[in-house]
Amino acid sequence: MKKIRYFAIQLFAVLTVSLLSFACGSSEQAENTNTTESTSMANETPKEEEDKSKRPSPPAKAEGKVDDVSIVIDYSQPATKGRTIFGDVVPYGEIWRTGANEATTITFDKDVLIEGQKLVAGTYSLFTIPNEKEWTIIFNKNPKLWGAFEYKQEEDALRVNVKPSKETDLTERFTIAVEEGGMITLKWENTKVTFKVTKA
Repeated sequence: MKKIRYFAIQLFAVLTVSLLSFACGSSEQAENTNTTESTSMANETPKEEEDKSKRPSPPAKAEGKVDDVSIVIDYSQPATKGRTIFGDVVPYGEIWRTGANEATTITFDKDVLIEGQKLVAGTYSLFTIPNEKEWTIIFNKNPKLWGAFEYKQEEDALRVNVKPSKETDLTERFTIAVEEGGMITLKWENTKVTFKVTKA
């Protein structure tokens, strides 16, 4: 009887040790698996940057010179698509990003005069407030904005007011151009807005 009891105790001890060893091994294997997965994720090749040319409102660039001042404008081109734009899609009396996606930016490599008012060299976000009889052109000191969601008026460097005009031909995609005589032209649908740039 004593021998049977002794054998049972020995068997229980062996089974306990075996179970503990198995549990430790499984834990270590899981830890190694997690480490491998983490390392794999860390070494994973980042996704390629978005191809902005495939956006519904693709990027565009307008460049030109006024005297020896270089002007570069980066913007996006939304389409009319049969809609009424100003006063509807783009409400009157509200801040507009002047394009789509990221806020439009305009860069001057030298100090300029905008409609006779001085603006120092630099890169600005270009916002507008459209109205039927007058537009406000805004140069804001923060060029890294998405749309006008975080626009702050206190960061404006300059505001000027200009008169819009009506065109007979439809401009399907919003277009900005640097034209001769230092005129910056904004055109979309049947609306055209210009402001004059000269060297300071």
